[in-house]
Amino acid sequence: MPRFDLPLSELEQYRPEVAEPDDFDAFWGRTLAESRAAGGEIVVTRAATMLRTIDVWDVTFPGFAGDPVKAWYLRPAGRAESLPVVVEFLGYGGGRGLPVDRLAWSSAGYGHLVMDTRGQGSGWGTGGDTADPHGAGPATPGYLTRGIDDPVDHYYRRVFTDAVRAVDAARLLPGADPDRIAVTGGSQGGGIALAAAGLCSGLVGVMPDVPFLCHFERAVGLTDRDPYHEVVRYLAVHRGAEATVFRTLSYLDGVNFARRADAPALFSTALLDQTCPPSTVFAAYNAYTGPREIDVFPHNDHEGGQAYQLTRQVAWLAERLS
Repeated sequence: MPRFDLPLSELEQYRPEVAEPDDFDAFWGRTLAESRAAGGEIVVTRAATMLRTIDVWDVTFPGFAGDPVKAWYLRPAGRAESLPVVVEFLGYGGGRGLPVDRLAWSSAGYGHLVMDTRGQGSGWGTGGDTADPHGAGPATPGYLTRGIDDPVDHYYRRVFTDAVRAVDAARLLPGADPDRIAVTGGSQGGGIALAAAGLCSGLVGVMPDVPFLCHFERAVGLTDRDPYHEVVRYLAVHRGAEATVFRTLSYLDGVNFARRADAPALFSTALLDQTCPPSTVFAAYNAYTGPREIDVFPHNDHEGGQAYQLTRQVAWLAERLS
């Protein structure tokens, strides 16, 4: 597969003009205030598993509009002290699955909260458990154009709010150190982690791995892969809707959240990635206002560094917390 995006020397300097709504902060401040005011309880129930070195809890916390959102909370067994917690967000179409799906962070000595993604969980993996009870207008199959006519109705307004409320919940979990919360995720999960970084204060680390949901206008015109291509198909039918579509997406763009994030961050990108093109990742990375590093995989597509990057994240976060 040939390289299709900018050369690395240009990516490192790539700082495009990305539209930012004048009311971006007010929009998100109002959204979060309304959801926190909606109330709801955090329910934490010990889960029976065959694991012997990891303790697991089934968690339900209030997300957007107080809607119940599911998660798994994992901790190394036998540890009584408060531990830092890594909140993980998931890739497109996946759900929280089973506790055995993700054991690395708890095995490395962290609390680990794995947030289910509302309305997803049936595309790959071992399933999801969280409904999205809110409707919207016409959309292309997928999630990216759900509610595309208005940011108030957009699907990712709800998901990003869930992510912030997941961080709120993580700070209240048994055995969690509320002052040592980090966020991570790959692809869609990386984009959600960026949103959480821009909307939450006091995080100790942000680890977006090959993140989706960044620099929409370039991504939509550069790749013919989903999920970004969902927008192309929508616009091919809804001719003349470009201004409305990209206005809505500007409230959800990882570049705009990166401009507001101050926690240390470790990004990654792959130079052959046609799902989340490297220029879209570098647009967010170069806009990021906190301390930042990026790992680049020159010969990989959207798989990126896989276990190599996870190993790097574990070492990087340990260094931040030492």
